[in-house]
Amino acid sequence: MVVPTCLPLVVRRCHVCGGERFRADGKFRVNANHKLIEAWLLVLCTVCGDTVKLSVRERVKVSSVSPDLLERLHGNDVSLAAEVLQDPLVQRRHRFALDWDGAWRLDTGGFVVPEGPDDVVEVLVRCAARIPLRPARLIAQGCGLSRGEVERLITEGKIVSAVRLTGRLSGDFSFTLKR
Repeated sequence: MVVPTCLPLVVRRCHVCGGERFRADGKFRVNANHKLIEAWLLVLCTVCGDTVKLSVRERVKVSSVSPDLLERLHGNDVSLAAEVLQDPLVQRRHRFALDWDGAWRLDTGGFVVPEGPDDVVEVLVRCAARIPLRPARLIAQGCGLSRGEVERLITEGKIVSAVRLTGRLSGDFSFTLKR
């Protein structure tokens, strides 16, 4: 299982220093004006520390916001920040992408590659979040093989899958390993 270990970096150009990475630590700002509410996720430039607000809600009626969401916003819920960062609408509106380098780990659960010549193993890889990763890299890391060896096994047809293993995926996939 691929599990996020922290929030990813936001890739976006800083208007102050020109830096390209912002760090989100799960802090929200909520502003109420009469019966309207606005909420933003705050992200900080990794170079100059400038703050950018990514809107979560813009001038909506307070009655339309669920009490649970309002509590999570006021409590600076990190899981809500992760949801906001991964929302494609928020990414498009604020023109940013996510940098997942160093923000995930692979939990193999004690998986060991069988050594027998006739062994066939079906493996299902689950992703706890939409993290775009290269399947060949995950297979190499999970099976204790080099990436070159994994690519050779894919070419020889000893690692097969219904999805393309040479590009990037951001969801669950399965593969068969034939030794």
